[in-house]
Amino acid sequence: MAAPALIALAHGSRDRRSAATIKALVSEVRAMRPDLKVEAAFLELSKPDFHTVVDRLVKAGHDEIVVVPLLLTGAYHAKVDVPSAVAEASARHPRVRIHATTILGLEASFLEVLDERLREALSAARVRELDALVLAAAGSSDPLANQAVARLGRLWGTHHKLPVTAAYASSAPPATGEAVRAFRAEGRRHIAVASLFLAPGFLPDRAAELALEAGAVAVSEPLGAHPNLARTVLARYAVGAVELVPV
Repeated sequence: MAAPALIALAHGSRDRRSAATIKALVSEVRAMRPDLKVEAAFLELSKPDFHTVVDRLVKAGHDEIVVVPLLLTGAYHAKVDVPSAVAEASARHPRVRIHATTILGLEASFLEVLDERLREALSAARVRELDALVLAAAGSSDPLANQAVARLGRLWGTHHKLPVTAAYASSAPPATGEAVRAFRAEGRRHIAVASLFLAPGFLPDRAAELALEAGAVAVSEPLGAHPNLARTVLARYAVGAVELVPV
C-alpha cells in the first residue's frame, strides 16, 4: 500500500521570490523522503494552486493526501482558508481521503534557523556586538497568534541573554521601526532584527526597511529552505498519515 501523498500548502505571494523559496523547501523535504510523493501548492497568488495539485494527484491514482499548511501561526489562514480549501477538495473528490495536519507552527528548533540567518546578516554588516534583538513577524488580528511569536521571542532572548521585543509587519503593534526606536531610547545602539517569515515578500521587505531606517545594525533574511523546517514538515506529515489510518 502506497504512502499518502504530501502537499505542502503555502499561502502564496505576488513576489516570485516567495514561491521559489517554498519550492526550495519542498525540494528539501523530497530529498529527505524520496519514497514519498511531495508537492508544493498555494492558496492564492502563486502557482500551482491547491486544487490543481489535488486534481493532478488524484489523476495519478493517489487516494490519500496529507496536507501540511506551511503557516507559522494559527491565524485566519489556518483557521478558515485551509479547512475551506480541504473541504472543497474533499467534496470534489469524495473517494479520496484528504487530511490537513496542524500548521508548521513555531518550533524551538526554528531558533537555530533564526540564529543562522542572523549570523549571516551580522557577518555581511560586519557587526560583532549586540545589545538588543527584535523578532519581526507578519502579525495578525488574532492575539493568540501574536502571543505565540512573543513567547518564541522570550525563549530566544533567554538563550542569548539579551532583551527581545516581538514586532509585527501588519495588524498589531509595535512595528519593527517602533521596536528598534524603543531600544535606542533606552540607550542601546547595537540592535539586530531577525525575520520570522518563511519566505521573502512585501511584509518582510517592509519590516526590514522600517528597522534599518530606525537604526537597526542588521536584519536577517527569512527562514527559507532549511533542513529544520523540512524535518518539521515531515513530522507533521507523519502524524497526519497515522490519522488517515482507519480505526
